[in-house]
Amino acid sequence: MNINSEYHDNIAAVQQNTAHRLDRASQPHLFDRIGWVAGLHQHCLANDKPLIVSAKIAEDASDKIDHAAEAWLFLVKDGLMRHRALANWYNFTFRPVFGQNLTEVEKLALLASIAVALRRKSYRISIEPVPQEDESASLIERAFCQAGWVVYRNICDQNHILQVNGRSFDEYWKSRPGQLRSTVRRKSKRNEVALRIETKYSDDAWADYEKVYAKSWKPDEGSPDFLKALAQSEGQSGCLRMGLAYVDGEPVAAQFWTVENGFALIHKLAHDEAALKASPGTLLSAALFQHVIDIDKVNLIDFGTGNDRYKVDWMEDVRQRYHLEMFWPHSPLSWPFIGKNWVSDLVARYRNA
Repeated sequence: MNINSEYHDNIAAVQQNTAHRLDRASQPHLFDRIGWVAGLHQHCLANDKPLIVSAKIAEDASDKIDHAAEAWLFLVKDGLMRHRALANWYNFTFRPVFGQNLTEVEKLALLASIAVALRRKSYRISIEPVPQEDESASLIERAFCQAGWVVYRNICDQNHILQVNGRSFDEYWKSRPGQLRSTVRRKSKRNEVALRIETKYSDDAWADYEKVYAKSWKPDEGSPDFLKALAQSEGQSGCLRMGLAYVDGEPVAAQFWTVENGFALIHKLAHDEAALKASPGTLLSAALFQHVIDIDKVNLIDFGTGNDRYKVDWMEDVRQRYHLEMFWPHSPLSWPFIGKNWVSDLVARYRNA
């Protein structure tokens, strides 16, 4: 299998040259798309120099391999010969991006080629949050080990999800905690809270979202411009679900979801603490869950990263997210870190013996 690897440091050029292979039509998951990567770098990581490594199985008429047989890994510089994932807290996942319909053998070979290429650029690579339900964490570990790297993998976060499994909202709702169902029933009867769910972007709705966020317990938003651009893009594609709750005409709760390909992603939620007695956030969540289950017919609802206690009331399963750190052992810069990890592992084994 003949594989060619390339380095890139211009995201705009990559976006232009791969638009039909890394866009919405070819990549079903939001965080794997070049549009997500480009927007995140522009608004959140503009001061970080990108290092993008691609690998492509050379076209061979006898093997009938086409341009889809390729892989991409998006990184940014993180110090002298150090790199990390081109990702931040907005990412639910980070992983290599592959062309369509590749076998596991092809994916492993492509990623191993990227790992070999990175030996000339970096001695340390850190990436997170990597999923494992699709074997991404294991694939990365195998590929980099195959290329001679020393790899450490640890759990870094949790991801709460709901597998709908064909249920209606009413069927799902019956399984929720009694206190949650009681709260929604009692507060709904009071008619204090007016709810709306928008599927298209509008400046008015976004302004109400920002009003709520400014009054909430949330810290300052990392990049409001990135989120606004994302809402606009997803709204144009029909994937936006913007939930807003009002008391006496004033916005008091807001949630930013996206829905696509059977997946609902909960990106942001906030409420005004002054309106807490009316439970606008809880009522809004119930309305959005009902919308995406009964109208959008999603298969899975994803609450992103974070182990917040309230997520347990709404979700039923938890998946792990991983931090992977790869060291090139032939670089003296790696030796202190490899030695420290070796000692830590030795101590842990001794304590468990």
